[in-house]
Amino acid sequence: MINISGSLDNVNLDDDAFVDGVPHETFALLRQVSPVHWTRWKGGDGYWSITRYNDILNVLKDWKQFTSERGANLENWDGDQSIARRSMLEMDPPRHTSLRKIVSMDFSPRAVARYESFVRDITKTVVEQTLKKREFDFVDQFAAQIPMRVFARIMGVPEEDTEKLIAWGDELMGNTDPEVTEVTMYSEESEKYRLYPFRNPAALKVFEYGRWLRRHKWDEPRQDVLTKLAHADVEGRSLMDWEFDNMFLLLITAGHETTRQAIVHGVEALIRHPDQIRRLQNDASLMQTAVEEILRWATPILHFRRTVKEDVELHGKKLRAGDKVVLWFISGNRDEEIFPDPFYFDVGRAPNEHLTFGKVGVHYCLGAYLARLEIRVVFEELLPYLHRFELAGKPVRMRSNFTHGIRFMPVKVVTD
Repeated sequence: MINISGSLDNVNLDDDAFVDGVPHETFALLRQVSPVHWTRWKGGDGYWSITRYNDILNVLKDWKQFTSERGANLENWDGDQSIARRSMLEMDPPRHTSLRKIVSMDFSPRAVARYESFVRDITKTVVEQTLKKREFDFVDQFAAQIPMRVFARIMGVPEEDTEKLIAWGDELMGNTDPEVTEVTMYSEESEKYRLYPFRNPAALKVFEYGRWLRRHKWDEPRQDVLTKLAHADVEGRSLMDWEFDNMFLLLITAGHETTRQAIVHGVEALIRHPDQIRRLQNDASLMQTAVEEILRWATPILHFRRTVKEDVELHGKKLRAGDKVVLWFISGNRDEEIFPDPFYFDVGRAPNEHLTFGKVGVHYCLGAYLARLEIRVVFEELLPYLHRFELAGKPVRMRSNFTHGIRFMPVKVVTD
């Protein structure tokens, strides 16, 4: 159980509050006392924190009242930024629907089922290479490798380029952590990149690389996602450069970083709960529920933002048009009213209708089926060895209230 204490006057959900782990006590307090809470933010004006599961669901369902058009994170956009940086995440229907349709079939359950063979081959190779080392950084040397190699195969990206894509993705998703990127969010230097996603120079590198791939796929089409993007017809025209740029960058970050973090958090949780490893080793049928529990536990994206379109009242609070609304998925996934004993990691938890992929609404995660496949295959291949895993030091967490990131986790594999 979480100790609910503290004052609403001292609520701090800025990036620094997450360096030592998620402030679960704060979220528990908000769920109980102030589920719709005006939250101060040192990066700008405040926002409404939504912390209960059912309230989050209701906002996700209602895109007409709570729009994504003004940004998916806390940053304030001006008119130029809104035009230059808009991806599917920052669009409502019908525009969102038109872009999503270009690639949705490649991430459908039927398509993902066809990927299992090569996903398993990639995973087996990484497992074999990594376990020879006996002690290693699980984040960089294991978890980062599999999702990006899978992504490269599906997208049509040369495998030899995966390492630089990983590095660029790290800088983008770690844009509030000075240990990850030299140009942090809201720094004076970041003003140079205000028209690029995450206000980071790595976005420009991703754009340049994506445009090179686009030209290549136009001249030499293949059966891959990038060829579809290069040749896409949207409302009788090709994708504009900014549309292609932002979609390519979104697929890189969403297709890699979130799955990687789910794998990392899953292994950390199992190391800390060896009884759950034994349950899985004794009953392979639990793997499916284990995947869902890993996703609930990890919640790789801590929050997404919406913006109020018209004045509305929620739990007695008056939300004004233009107010930011932050949906704390990490809090909803620990809601005591929905998940019995939510701070217990239970590989057999059922039902487990977590919010990690958004669960409902037009922005339900495009890659949800692929992520589930990758996580299942990874833990099936690791399972014979997991009882030999130990933490070789304290995991280092990312300074971010957006990405639930572990950037370094030393692991050693002991002998039986």
